[in-house]
Amino acid sequence: MQSHEPPRANVLGIGVHAVDLAWAADLIEAALAEQRKGYVCVTGVHGVMEAHRNVLFRRALDSAMLVVPDGTPTVWVGRTQGHSGMRRVFGPDLMVELSRRSAHRGHTVVLYGGKPGVAEELRTNLANWFPGIKIIGTHCPPFRPLTEPEELVLQKWFDELDPDLVWVGLSTPKQELFMARYLNRLRCRVMIGVGAAFDIHTGRLHDSPDWIKKAGLQWAHRLFQEPGRLWKRYLVNNSKFLFRITMQLSGVTEYRLPDPKVRLSHTGLHPLPTDLEGRS
Repeated sequence: MQSHEPPRANVLGIGVHAVDLAWAADLIEAALAEQRKGYVCVTGVHGVMEAHRNVLFRRALDSAMLVVPDGTPTVWVGRTQGHSGMRRVFGPDLMVELSRRSAHRGHTVVLYGGKPGVAEELRTNLANWFPGIKIIGTHCPPFRPLTEPEELVLQKWFDELDPDLVWVGLSTPKQELFMARYLNRLRCRVMIGVGAAFDIHTGRLHDSPDWIKKAGLQWAHRLFQEPGRLWKRYLVNNSKFLFRITMQLSGVTEYRLPDPKVRLSHTGLHPLPTDLEGRS
């Protein structure tokens, strides 16, 4: 099991850890074993570009315990920078791998997110796939930001459950901002934002074939399934990303990673404004 701090690829100034699926799972397991608090961001092109528009979202990425490469383009960038062992860590795959390990290790799990009924259906599926997994709670939050009374109810719920692992399925950037805001306010160990994993593992979205993933074309597969919601994200974002990453790799534009000595700690992130969870 690899538990040491991995290097980070510089993707337009966003530090994406140069890991593969097994290493990412090892790092999360190590955090759970050591009772450390932290959150994990699963970030691809959409997340990188969102970080350039939203400074608070970028701060949430910079303060994460782990930022894994959820996208073939981010892996390609990392490999050009010498990270030959970097592999894509797809959110749904990470959920499967850690669920398998959780069933063996006895980690307690909470599913937070999804539309009404999705988290409960996901709970049933994971229990069928991984007998013995301890999913001790599910919660479908409102699409809007939480009110103060709702926050108090949520805190009480977490106090009672005290889960090891919390899967957060709110989509980017909501899930990252939620984790940054609530990590130290809720009784739990590790939070992981996995977005579409809730829908993929309940059959609401169809996963891409392996050849599409390896070709870096999963965005096109997702776009075909959800054109109304995703056309702008993929067509506009991907074009801007391609231009900017060409400028970075050619040396025309320089993007710097935050200095590790002054990076915000994931255990000391300043409170975020209460309306951030509702932005999209």
